[in-house]
Amino acid sequence: MTMWTALGRAVAATLLVLCAATARAEPADPCAVPGYLLFGESLLQRVGATATNEKALKIVVLGGSSASLPGPDGVSFAFPARLEVALRRRLPNLKVSVATDIRFRQTAEQMVDDIEKLVTDQKPNLVIWQTGTYDALHGIDPEEFRSAVSEGVEKLQSAGVDVVLMNMQYSPRTDSVVALTAYVDAIRWVAREREVPVYDRLAIMRHWYDAGQFDLYAATKDMKMAKSVHDCIGRTLAASIIDAARLEPQEEKSQEGTSPR
Repeated sequence: MTMWTALGRAVAATLLVLCAATARAEPADPCAVPGYLLFGESLLQRVGATATNEKALKIVVLGGSSASLPGPDGVSFAFPARLEVALRRRLPNLKVSVATDIRFRQTAEQMVDDIEKLVTDQKPNLVIWQTGTYDALHGIDPEEFRSAVSEGVEKLQSAGVDVVLMNMQYSPRTDSVVALTAYVDAIRWVAREREVPVYDRLAIMRHWYDAGQFDLYAATKDMKMAKSVHDCIGRTLAASIIDAARLEPQEEKSQEGTSPR
């Protein structure tokens, strides 16, 4: 056997090993998100202090119908419930609860009117405020929308509550129909002004769709896929909150053996 024959066999054997390793590799994480789409540098300092000192975290998700899923078990599969599951899994030493305050067909300005009551009744450490869709659908002046969101964030911060702003869902069916850009920009402006994080749900879901991770055309009718999307929102949101609060989590193990971080 010549040197070249031996070398060829060695290369072939190496390629076989690599192919076998690839075949055994875990499937890609469907929740994978590029780091630049997650929270920026704004911190959740109150959340971090409460978690450290009180070993507890109370979160309220304020917003519209996109915080829920239809059906008798929809609540348990919607992203607020999946957020709670992810946080409890990764922060087992904390008492974590996530509640929802769903306001159907309300503008940001209408939601602001009840923020004091939300704080008094539920006493959250963190409010995740999803907003913008209803305002965009009804053509609310973007400057009025921005002013309302800023006022709401100011009220929450003055009450000692941390805030995460969440923008709209992405849907390829309505992407060219509903003008969202001005409202997305308004949310970003308030986030910079008030130094609060933004969970860019619109960009994250668009990334999943463009990358082929989720067929968001089908998600409106395919409840299994809709549940998977909500689970990924909950997981990536949990990872972002943990990072922004500078908490020390346990590594999350999904069914695929991967983490959304």
